[in-house]
Amino acid sequence: MTRLTVHTPDTAPEGSRAFIDTVITNNGFLPNLIGVLANAPVALETYLTVSGINARSSLSLAEREVVQITVAGVHGCDFCVAGHTAIALKKAGLERDLVRALQERASTGNARFDALVAFTRAVILTRGKVAKGELADFVAAGFTEQHVLEVILGVSLATLCNFANNLAGTDINPQLQAFAPGALES
Repeated sequence: MTRLTVHTPDTAPEGSRAFIDTVITNNGFLPNLIGVLANAPVALETYLTVSGINARSSLSLAEREVVQITVAGVHGCDFCVAGHTAIALKKAGLERDLVRALQERASTGNARFDALVAFTRAVILTRGKVAKGELADFVAAGFTEQHVLEVILGVSLATLCNFANNLAGTDINPQLQAFAPGALES
């Protein structure tokens, strides 16, 4: 049971309704996260706007999903792990074993992704005060200063969603249950 209202198109504040309609059109269903964020139209607008900006970053879709799953895992947001696992598998084309490794915070076997995971975790755990060696390792893996800041962008986007879901106790939609932590077992 959630601690905040999960709005539907009919119950949402007027300022959230157009955003909800767009999300339903794009996804085929209303993710409970959107229903929660609809409580504050500006929060929902911020989420959708920053999501659009993040999608334009120079990180690939697969890399952006690595960041999102990593952040959600660190923040303990099973809803976002499930949602981004679905995107990673269905849209980014990541392999199931790699995504399962991301969910389990294990090595992915992909040096670039593992460097991205390590750097993303360092950004969160140090609140941006990443050690010189960790930054150097990230750059040595082929990332640039632009990527450094785009990881921070991804962390900021995820933080809004993760904290909203954690506070609300958002249930994972039935459409995302198969992607929840632990559901990808072989």
